[in-house]
Amino acid sequence: MLVVALIFFLPTASTSAASTPLRLSTWNVEWLLDETSPTTSTAPADRPYRGPQDYAAMAEYAARLKADVIGMQEVDSPATLGRLFPPSRYQLLFSDDSILQRTALVVRKGLALRRNPDITALNTNPPGAVHALRSGLDVSLFVNGTELRLLIVHLKTGCWDNPPAERHHACPTLLQQFDVLKRWISARAAEGSAFAIMGDFNRRMTPQDPLFLTLTQAAPLDLTTAHTASPCQGGGYFIDHILLGGAAMGWKEAGSLHVMLIPQGESPVLSDHCPVSITLNIPTKTP
Repeated sequence: MLVVALIFFLPTASTSAASTPLRLSTWNVEWLLDETSPTTSTAPADRPYRGPQDYAAMAEYAARLKADVIGMQEVDSPATLGRLFPPSRYQLLFSDDSILQRTALVVRKGLALRRNPDITALNTNPPGAVHALRSGLDVSLFVNGTELRLLIVHLKTGCWDNPPAERHHACPTLLQQFDVLKRWISARAAEGSAFAIMGDFNRRMTPQDPLFLTLTQAAPLDLTTAHTASPCQGGGYFIDHILLGGAAMGWKEAGSLHVMLIPQGESPVLSDHCPVSITLNIPTKTP
């Protein structure tokens, strides 16, 4: 039985003086583009066209999110993303892909970070293919000396809950991408790292989903959206997920899963996904 995720914050336990709360979010903003850029003409004609009022409305949602770290999908450039998250307050990082739908990370200023090489293997399409897939954005975040490794992803669409043996074009591609994720998780487990993978998986993952179970072969994982349904897009299992591994599984604040509702089915469309958030309590690293 599905339980709809609460869309209001629950009362939380007091945070230990030896830990720091960190709010993680993931948000696919659907073709957030600079309309004045020549490359925008290559985007689909049926995508959203946003004017100044739309950007102002989206910036209000971004401010209400009150997140420290936000994994973003479907953004073309720092200039565009900066209209939602001002560079005066946030650090904006992007994958090095030469495509319109890039993965990005928004980090509150004051938090230290290290950029790691993009996970380009997630673009499983051959070189020269008409439609390139998105690389993963790999960043190490440091909170009070404690490292949290983050991977921001936007995976192949079309294999929502199909069995892994299905041979239609989307499922074999998604299986390859999950194999890339499994290798990344194995490497983090070998290092003893605390880590999180967040983004649009385009997969209705549950604890029993065969694709999710392939990831747990590499290391134990917390599927933070498990046993809940999103109140966004009319309800149903999440496709936007935050996975925790290593010590990060013990840092999750109970009851902190939150979905910010953005109106769906209206014109103009602000975003076809709603931000999904959780809170971690990051322990201070001791000498």
